[in-house]
Amino acid sequence: MTDRTARLFEKKPSLASRQPSQTSLVGASQTIGAGEIHTAIGRLAAAIATRHAPGSRLLLLGIANGGVELARRLAASLAASAPVLAATPGTLDISFHRDDLGRHPIPKEFAPTHIPADVNGANVILVDDVLFTGRTIKAALDELFDHGRPARVELAVLVDRGGRLLPVAADYTGLTLNASPVEKVVVTLSDKSSPRDTVRVEPPTPAPSKSKIRSPKTKFS
Repeated sequence: MTDRTARLFEKKPSLASRQPSQTSLVGASQTIGAGEIHTAIGRLAAAIATRHAPGSRLLLLGIANGGVELARRLAASLAASAPVLAATPGTLDISFHRDDLGRHPIPKEFAPTHIPADVNGANVILVDDVLFTGRTIKAALDELFDHGRPARVELAVLVDRGGRLLPVAADYTGLTLNASPVEKVVVTLSDKSSPRDTVRVEPPTPAPSKSKIRSPKTKFS
């Protein structure tokens, strides 16, 4: 193990430390495989079922695009393990609430908001794959409250990578890892082949080197 890899995954207090049964610190590797991911999703579903009483109706709204597949899987897991809960998945598109539209225009392909039930008075769980600065969650809350006034809003994330810039904390966390602000955490949750699921920590892309153009020297005779 290199010194850099050891520093990357050194343990620090988790935001979800008040719920230690939900959190798993990543080991000394830059890639997490499907087995550990599926275990983390199972922990998330179990924690949600424990907190909510039988008969509760839940809206699991995946934040497009990374949270959509995770919300679907959590709903399926809850249907199998806690059928007394009515957990329905949906989608939140936060494109028009982002605070970086000037730098990152809205992509041509995006998942539009789809909320399968009335938001007013509902128990809503926002679902995303990675929690980082907190800006995505702020935008998701803005989009959600455009559609009504829920009774309660919680947050479930697969990976908490730290680096918060807003006062946001997850209620349910699957995996906690330490990544520097310049590193990229990439989550792949396949909707067709779950054995291909991965979480990767990628180093920053090096900036292209600027070649120095030397002007030719003029010879005077």
